[in-house]
Amino acid sequence: MTEYYGLEQLEGNNLSTIATIGNFDGVHKGHQELIKLAVEKGKENNLRTMAVTFHPHPMKCIKPGNHPPTITPLEQKIELLNHFGLDDILIIKFTKEFANLGAAQFIEDILVNTLKVKAVVVGKDYMFGKSRQGDINFLKEYGKTHNFKVFVPEWIKLSDQRISSTLIRESVTSGKLDLAKSMLGRFYQIRGKVVHGRNRGSKLGFPTANLELIDELCPKTGVYAVIPEIDNVKYKGVANIGYSPTFGEQNFTVEVHFLDFKEDLYGRKIKVSFVQRLRGEKKFSGIEELSDQISKDIGQARKILGSIV
Repeated sequence: MTEYYGLEQLEGNNLSTIATIGNFDGVHKGHQELIKLAVEKGKENNLRTMAVTFHPHPMKCIKPGNHPPTITPLEQKIELLNHFGLDDILIIKFTKEFANLGAAQFIEDILVNTLKVKAVVVGKDYMFGKSRQGDINFLKEYGKTHNFKVFVPEWIKLSDQRISSTLIRESVTSGKLDLAKSMLGRFYQIRGKVVHGRNRGSKLGFPTANLELIDELCPKTGVYAVIPEIDNVKYKGVANIGYSPTFGEQNFTVEVHFLDFKEDLYGRKIKVSFVQRLRGEKKFSGIEELSDQISKDIGQARKILGSIV
């Protein structure tokens, strides 16, 4: 999959494409349906298939400081999109200037003149252009004029609810990881860089990797069975998210204890997939009671992860 960072990188290309357009935050099963349809139609018509997405998320530009947390950082989104057989991905930098681009201008300048689309695949709620002035009917009318088709698949539902990025965010932040997984088609994952922490885990006999998060969307506080990953190698682990109430801490941390790995991780980037929430945060009477509970958490995690990793 060829990555294009900005429209200027496409200047002079003799493309003839079928494009699927969206934020694709989460690359959930609904997004996957759009991508699969684009790839299918591309093969049928001998067209290059392209995902057109935006960075940063448009809401960060439109409502700075009041936007929803991102489910998948750009790096992960590109990795996920690369699994579906697309030829290209175009990442358009979303700015205030771009937000003021009219719907007609978006179609003519980008879809028709730059991408030379022969077909477009979008979701049923797709809206575009300044103040969201363009919708599906607007896009179809321009398609008739500029000779491109518009495909709009049906919603992908789960128990009569439409799968959406909003519902996934709610599931993750409430600790309902099974529900999030059923919509994502995979375990929810965060990424981060290992930084120096308080070293309390080592003193308790359970050393942890303290993460400086890349992601904005973090699961609910508590203890989780997780699959940490380093350099594409997966391990078993237990993660603690929260404020360490036993020690009266006020700082929010994400700490991961690797069950069978003892190398120095400082400065390294790791991925952590969340499998199951084991319990909420709890204030213990002291270090001994806390250590006993951690041992129980590890035992439970081993049983859960045994058939997975």
